[in-house]
Formats: sequence, structure tokens, C-alpha cells
Amino acid sequence: MGKDIQQTQFTARDFEQYRKRLNESLKALKTLLAQPEFGRGAPSFGAELELYIIDAQSAAKPINLALLDLVNDKQLTLELNRFNLEYNFMPVMQNKSPFTTIKKQMIELLNSLTYSAKQMQARILPIGILPTLQAKDLGLNALTELPRYHILAKTLRRKRGSDFHLHIRGEDVLDLHWPDITAEGAATSFQFHYRVNPSDFADAYNAAQLTIPLVLALSANSPFFLGRKLWHETRIALFKQATDCRTQYAIDKHFPARVFYGFGWLRSDVYDLFAEAVYLFDPIFPVCSQENPFAQLRAGQAPSLSELRLHVGSIWNWNRPVYDPLDNGHLRIELRALPAGPSPANMLASAALMSGLIRGLQGHLIKTLPAIPFYYAEKNFYRAAKHGLNACLFWPNLRTGKLQERPVISILNDLLPFAEDGLSQLGIEETEIKQQMEIINAGLESRMNGAQWQINVFDKLIQSEDRQTALAQLVELYYKQYQTGKAVHEWSEKI
Repeated sequence: MGKDIQQTQFTARDFEQYRKRLNESLKALKTLLAQPEFGRGAPSFGAELELYIIDAQSAAKPINLALLDLVNDKQLTLELNRFNLEYNFMPVMQNKSPFTTIKKQMIELLNSLTYSAKQMQARILPIGILPTLQAKDLGLNALTELPRYHILAKTLRRKRGSDFHLHIRGEDVLDLHWPDITAEGAATSFQFHYRVNPSDFADAYNAAQLTIPLVLALSANSPFFLGRKLWHETRIALFKQATDCRTQYAIDKHFPARVFYGFGWLRSDVYDLFAEAVYLFDPIFPVCSQENPFAQLRAGQAPSLSELRLHVGSIWNWNRPVYDPLDNGHLRIELRALPAGPSPANMLASAALMSGLIRGLQGHLIKTLPAIPFYYAEKNFYRAAKHGLNACLFWPNLRTGKLQERPVISILNDLLPFAEDGLSQLGIEETEIKQQMEIINAGLESRMNGAQWQINVFDKLIQSEDRQTALAQLVELYYKQYQTGKAVHEWSEKI
């Protein structure tokens, strides 16, 4: 989705040619995956962080283009809505303290952006959904002036043929018909990239699918949208519904939404995921390159597969497979479910926990996966998003041979040794493991994450303030606490 697309009009022949190129890409990928040395390499990690721009009154401020010009950093990019930006951090390779390294990058970025934003009477905030966001902040006027976003908005609306239906039931209820996709831009994420050797991809991906509900519950940071108290991680429901271009016929026939959890445990290798993307989803951006992937293969080069990469970028599975031609070609899992915020310390501790669980559980999946059908893993994901650390999830008891419902905190406590072992297997130094796990343990012991902190503060404020004032004061206190650099379990709730 980061590709700079200038073409705005496409013909039936463009789509026909693009489909042909996608099928060629699949064949080239299959050939590449058969090469024994393809994609082998040391562990590496990367991250992207989406951010809100807010004003002095804690409201969204739509100045991303002007701020981007002022900052002039190639790693800073625009996002769907004019009050958002995204930063792509430099990948960290063969590093014994990768999470601390990315955290330092993040702190430097946030300090730099804060300085630049101040010159425009604005502030930068990492938060899943801005509690003060109002309906007037959305709509086509909020859409960033880039062709790819206008193509996306126009195409998804045309495919649906009617307004998007946002229906989320939490403590409050949101039931809204919205004419465009800008509600999706309200959801900002911390996206973590985990490199995987091709031979390990199926196990690593299945481990990610199994454990992302647990880490999502711990990381939840989006309890409010348009003034309503909804899910602890409202982003999950909002992102899916705000981009769901299916007609009622497609829904009745159980055709998948473009935002989805998955269709089952991965059976063989990453090829299956890319093939699903090609066969199940219509292209949105039929932009063809001049590259010949088979000629690149014959020359001993990793093919660009630009059409396939662009297509997969317009499909939003929560754990996305990534093929990258850099470094002679390699594979990654992009973990997309975690929210932005509340602090760099929390985001990187969650990334460490996720990385450790993926690696530490790979050798146990042969026993675990048959005991938890994929249907229940998907239910876990949405339960975790709705209830956060209060969620009860399905988890197999291998000793009794029974699938049980257990508090997510209890499951995580049992799995922490696997995460620590996994991080050790990845070559992470003991000091780094201890530092990240201390933050995780403190969050579990205090039952505190960004969502719970926001709810606690709001519940105090609403006793003496009207709702909009309470939400504005909540954001103001959140901003002050985020600036301390502390993890959220150390944040003050004092008004």
C-alpha cells in the first residue's frame, strides 16, 4: 500500500493484464521457494508506527502533508486520513537487544516529530483511536490527497454499492451508516515485522495465529470511538467494518472480507497464503511493472514480484505474509493487530512477547493445534479485542485432553516461560529478555493496559464532567503520561 500510485483510471484490459501478472508471480514464487537457500538468514525485526496529530484542545488536526514537508524524512509517510502519519523504522538485524534498539529509534522519532509539530501548534500522539474524534473529523474532506487513497475509497464504495455499516456493541452501542472509508483511518497501529526462514514459515505463522489474541488482550488501547465506550480494542471491529466492501449477496455466500483473521491453520508453506490472496480477492490497483520475474530468477536474482506485493498490501489479514526482494529475498510475518501506544516501552515489550511466543511454541504445535480447532482461535481473537485483559479464551489442556475456557491472564502466565525460551533461541541477550518480561509481568499483575487506564480515568471524569469534556481531559492526561516515557502500569490516574 506504500507504493506511489499516480494512475487513477483503469480499463478492463488493465485488470486482465494484472491478473495474468499475479498468476506469473505465483509461479515465480513457487520456483523461488523450491530453492534450498532462499530466504535463509539470521533473525531480524522491523516496525511501523501510525500516529495521530492533535491540537492544543486534544482534537484531531488535519495537517499531515504540511508536517511531512516540514520534517522531510523519507521514512515518514502519509496515512489514509489527514490527521495521521506513519513512520517506518530501520530494520534491526543480528542484534542481541533488538527491542531496545527499536525503542530508542522510536523515542528519537517521537521527540523529533514533537519538536516539528510544535512549530505548527500541533502535537503527536501514539494511541489506537483518539477518544475526542468526532464525526465532523471524518468524511472525504479528511482523506489524504494521494491518488492511491482516493482510488481505494472509490473502489471499495463502488463494490459495496451502499454506505458502510458500523455496528459495534460494547458498554455503549455504535450503529452508524457511513458513506466512505475514512472511519478506517481512525484506527492506528503498531505493526511489527518478524523475519522467518521459509522452512519454518508454516509453524511460525500458526504460532502467531494462535498467540496474537493473548498479546492483543494485553496490548489493548482503543476503548473509545466517536464518544462511545465500545471494545477494549475497538480498532479490530472498526477496521473490518469500515472497509467491508461486500454486498449482501457476498455476505450470504460467506465470501471473505478484506480484513480477516484467516481461513484455517497453514498446511504447508507461505505459498498457500499468497495463492489465497490471488484467488479470493479482486485487485484494486492493477498497476503492472515491466519486470520479468522468470528472467530475474534465471539471472540468480530475487524477483521483485511487485504486482503480488501490491495486491497483498490491499488485503488486511491481521497476520500478513510479506515477501521482500531485499537481501536476496526473504519472508516476514507482519503482525498488524497491535495498537499504537500507549508508550514505546509497552509497544516493544508486546513485540518481544509476540516474538518469543512465536519461536518458543513452534516445537509444541504438533500437539497443540489439533487440540484447538482454528474456529476457536478466531473466536479468541475477537473476544480478546472486546474484553482485553478481562477476556476468557479457549485454550487446550493437554494433560486432561480438554478444550477449556480460561482467563487470558492465566494463560499468559503459563506461557511466559515459553516466550523467554523463544527469545533466547532467537539470540536475544538475557538482560534484554529480563527487561521486556518485567514490563509484561507488571502489566499482568496490575491488570493494566492502555484501554483499562483510559476507562479508569474516564469513569472518574464522567462523574463531574459532560462526555466531550471528560474525553478531552482524558486525552490531555494520556498525553502527559505518555511523555513521561513510563510503561502504562506506572501511569498516574490522578486528574
